Amino acid sequence: MRRDVTGEPPAATGPDRLARWVTELFAPQVLVIAMPPLAGLLAQGWTGAAWGLLASALCGGVPAAVIAMGVRAGRLDSRHLVERAGRTKPLLAAAGAVLAALVLLIVLGAPTLLVATVAAMLGALAVTVPVTLRWKISFHAAVSGGTVVVFAQVLPPPPTLAAGAVLLALVCWARVRLGHHTTAQVLAGLVVGVAVTAATLAAFGEL
Repeated sequence: MRRDVTGEPPAATGPDRLARWVTELFAPQVLVIAMPPLAGLLAQGWTGAAWGLLASALCGGVPAAVIAMGVRAGRLDSRHLVERAGRTKPLLAAAGAVLAALVLLIVLGAPTLLVATVAAMLGALAVTVPVTLRWKISFHAAVSGGTVVVFAQVLPPPPTLAAGAVLLALVCWARVRLGHHTTAQVLAGLVVGVAVTAATLAAFGEL
């Protein structure tokens, strides 16, 4: 959060309030929980949605619970993990949950799109977790970018990508506006999210 010369947070302006709303609505936890069942529903109806719920419970629900307990205990600053130093353990827990979800979906014979989506989440974590040990890459931007790529496979691509580009610009702006990331950090996260997701879906024949 930006602070004035006294060190106190300034009164929230209209842009600041918008940035906070965007940060909350498109938080990584929210997208990881909401995206798999919705993408599954659009791709394969209610059966796909059920598979997606299983994926979101593990990929999103487990990390969300770990972070919530950390915030409650005072070990973490917020569910957005603003302080880079506090990110490592929650992110490792997230990687473990995503890996477990991937194995389970493969064993149970889940639809290829959902398996590829979860594999993309794991791939993105494999890139971003080591980076965040030294540099605060944006997970908001990475997860948002990957989400747009997935939805472009289950919705008409041109309008989905156009709307997605506007959304991604808004998310990146919000993170910089609140002082949680630099422009380079949000752009790096965006590139990782889009590139890893696209490459993974292509490898599974879903792109």
